[in-house]
Amino acid sequence: MERHIHESARIGQGTELGYGVVIEEGAVVGRDCCIGHHVVVHRDTRIGDGVRIDDGAVLGKLPMRGAISVLQPGPDLPPLDIGDGCIIGAGAVVYRGAVLGSRVFVADLATVRERTTVGEGTIVGRGVTVENGCTVGRFCKLETECYITAYSVLEDWVFIAPQVTTSNDKFLGRTKERLGHFKGVTVRRGGRIGAGAVVLPGIEVGEDALVAAGAVVTKDVPPRKIVKGVPAAVWKDVPPEQLLENQGWEGV
Repeated sequence: MERHIHESARIGQGTELGYGVVIEEGAVVGRDCCIGHHVVVHRDTRIGDGVRIDDGAVLGKLPMRGAISVLQPGPDLPPLDIGDGCIIGAGAVVYRGAVLGSRVFVADLATVRERTTVGEGTIVGRGVTVENGCTVGRFCKLETECYITAYSVLEDWVFIAPQVTTSNDKFLGRTKERLGHFKGVTVRRGGRIGAGAVVLPGIEVGEDALVAAGAVVTKDVPPRKIVKGVPAAVWKDVPPEQLLENQGWEGV
């Protein structure tokens, strides 16, 4: 099965290419990369050294908008930039305009949208969606099938458990007033959100705070507090041994 490598694309020494790979014009692939079968690398994408890209991944995809989408395409997006040592799983899609720091892991079937930055060493788990305009810090863990809504900020060392849902439209698609109020969630450094929790638009989860599994968060969560329930309410302090500063992790 033939590959298609545009004549203007640059492939670094020691890089291996699978069957059916497409690399479009202006793309740059670093040294010692491993690119699986049927990977598509769209135009101008930048891939660092030592990157692994598994079968069927799509890199540098342009966003689409439906006929009734509120947010229409903006100005031209910069090329996708993937840092050294990243791993991109099978069937993952990383859009043009995204930036992945070094050693980011994007698991199978995950999606990282345009104008989103993901910091060094962060894990984006299987089937996770990180929408457009998000900032995700260093050494975060976004677990299987969690949903990070557009315009969210996750600071360093944040933990998001499986199937957490966040939202950014408190008007649920009604009234023109909503157009000026789209706002994602903010999770401060070391914040943690348990499995299946729901965090409503504009909510801030404080530094080292913990949201219990299944909670519905309608108000800001104070730093170093545990909230639980529907709606979520403060339960108690986070135990000292669970605080980020007491983990003994390098770089904290």
